[in-house]
Amino acid sequence: MLQIEPAPPQDWPLWRALDSHLSEEAFCRAAQGQMTRWIKTDGGIVGILRYQLFWETIPFLTLLLLKEAHRRQGFGRAAMALWESELVRAGHRMVLVSTRADESAQHFYRTLGYRDCGCLLLDAPGYGQPAELFLSKPLPHQLVSSGACCKL
Repeated sequence: MLQIEPAPPQDWPLWRALDSHLSEEAFCRAAQGQMTRWIKTDGGIVGILRYQLFWETIPFLTLLLLKEAHRRQGFGRAAMALWESELVRAGHRMVLVSTRADESAQHFYRTLGYRDCGCLLLDAPGYGQPAELFLSKPLPHQLVSSGACCKL
């Protein structure tokens, strides 16, 4: 059975083996904010998922990575469904993802109901790459009361 669970800051040595894009400091910030997830089966870790909040409100998937041996077996689709369910329970109404225009992930996200909503063209020295495609998906609305409030 597939599950996703938060990756705490102390998991950095394990995380680093799968995510070469993130520094230890950035991982610790994301982990402290509960924005890193292990994708697991009974057999252990099969992948990772991390996100951030765009405009501090919209969940934005920055990485979904499955170990090579676990790709194209439905783990990515199942992990996305579990993550989206978490987001709905937390009261989020929309989710964003991005992928390079030359990557096949765009087709995967479209099969999950994501729709193109823009792109970013980077041509500054050191940042040049194919267009970054942004896709969005509305999430079912669920009234949620967190019971928490900010006291200033």
